[in-house]
This record gives sequence, C-alpha cells and structure tokens, in this order.
Amino acid sequence: MLTFRSIRNVVAAHPVNMDGFQVKQALPAGGLEQIDPFLLLHHARTRLEGGRRQRDEGVPPHPHRGFAPVTFVYRGGVHHRDSRGNDSVIYEGGVQWMTAGMGIIHSERPPRALAEQGGEQEIIQLWVNLPEQYKMVQPHYQGLSAEEMPTVTSPDGHAVFTVVAGTFAGVKGPITTYSPILALNATFRAGGRFDVPLPPGHNTFLYLLDGRMALNAERVVEGEHLVRLGQDGEAIHLEAEADTRLLLMTGAPLDEPVVASGPFVMTNHTDILKAMRDYRMGKMGVLIED
Repeated sequence: MLTFRSIRNVVAAHPVNMDGFQVKQALPAGGLEQIDPFLLLHHARTRLEGGRRQRDEGVPPHPHRGFAPVTFVYRGGVHHRDSRGNDSVIYEGGVQWMTAGMGIIHSERPPRALAEQGGEQEIIQLWVNLPEQYKMVQPHYQGLSAEEMPTVTSPDGHAVFTVVAGTFAGVKGPITTYSPILALNATFRAGGRFDVPLPPGHNTFLYLLDGRMALNAERVVEGEHLVRLGQDGEAIHLEAEADTRLLLMTGAPLDEPVVASGPFVMTNHTDILKAMRDYRMGKMGVLIED
C-alpha cells in the first residue's frame, strides 16, 4: 500500500508588477525562499488588445547566468530569441527550457500575430537552479511543441499528464537537465483521481493554475496556490473537485549556497560581480531584434 507525502506548505500566489508586466508570484512567497533546486515561479495571464507591434509587447532583451529559466506556455504563444542565434515560437502546450549557463541574452515576446490581432496569453516561468559545476556551461535552448512531448492518461481517463522532463509511469520526457528533475503538466476533469508516484529524496511542489484539488483526501487547494510536499512517503493522491490544471515539479536538492542578484544566480558574491562585469563587457553576446 502506498504511503503519501505530507503537505508542508500551501502558499497563495501574490500579484507582482514586473516593470509593467503583471504576474502572480508563488515562489518565493509565504516564507518559502526556494524549494531546492526551484527558485522562482511566476504565473502570468494576459489579455493582448491587438493593434500593437511585437517589439512593444512582452519582455525585452535581458541577460541570465547560472540557472535555467523555463517557460511553460498554456495559452497563446511565446517568441524566444537569444544571443546564441536561437529563434523559436512555441504555442499552447509547449515548453521553452533555456539553460543560461555562462551567460546569454534573450527576449520573450508574444508571436507577431498575437501582438497585432490580440488574444489570450498564459504562461508560467520557473527558475531552475544549476549545480555549481554546471553554472558556466555553454548556454543552450530546448523548445518543444505540445506534440513533441509524450503523455500518460490515468486509468479513469479523467487525468492527462504531459511528461516534460524525467520519467513518469515508464514514459521519459524529452528535456535534458543537469540534475535529476521530473516535470509534469497535468489536466484533470472534475472527479478525476490518481496516485502520483514521486522520486525518493526529491523536493516536490505542485502549482494549481485553476480549479480545485483534494490532496491525500485531507486538504482541498484552490487555483493559484502552490503546495510544497515533505520527503516522507512515496506518492501524492490527487482528486479533482473541479476541472483543474496543474504543474508538478520534483528535483534532487543541490544543497549548495544560492546567491542571486537580479537575473544572475551563483553560489558566491564574487561570481555575481563577475557576471555583472561580463554582461557590461558584452561577453554574454548581443541580441538585436528585427
């Protein structure tokens, strides 16, 4: 018989203004600074009115070093461009997993048609820390459409899990990572239930984009809440009380110092200063958008 993981924290996402871009921040929040190796979670729902130029929407060019900024696209699309020459548009259900490594500059805009014609856009951006030994690897980008990622359906047919990274129910996700990570997107119809096995020793959280979910038949959680689980037990029992979308992430803890300044995440202050210097000197490249 499965043993279930304890519920350690339930945190409501709170509104944050990111230079005019409104998001709901679920991590850090509620006294949780990080869930090693996960550093930050922003959930953004945007209604684009249309009649705009693409370069006037979204997030303009900016640098990163030392971690992987990951964008999950739920509605609309995201046009990623970076200083390594990657140019990729990913639509609903897809994922953009960028390993910043030693440093890269990228922009995240809505696709041109969405900016011009208007429509809904919904994303989650998650920052995944890199182990110290890999913080200065060459940057690289993995962009996958919904069709390029495998799915697992629950026995009752009411829950579908998209396997982004790691292995779930014998199915391996296509994203490669620098530390052991399981990344799942899931949709539940009301009444759907499933026991989700979790990797031993991993830190685990789930974030509900919407809906309402009963966890372990003991706690009901609403949309726009993050749930952190303990490391006891083998699984989490999920039962949807309404149609629900959720992101479930597990990761082997790195157990390393985290020193962050803006878009840079290293293990000490000296390396943060080096990142700032290298960015100013142009060592992270140049991104000129058309």
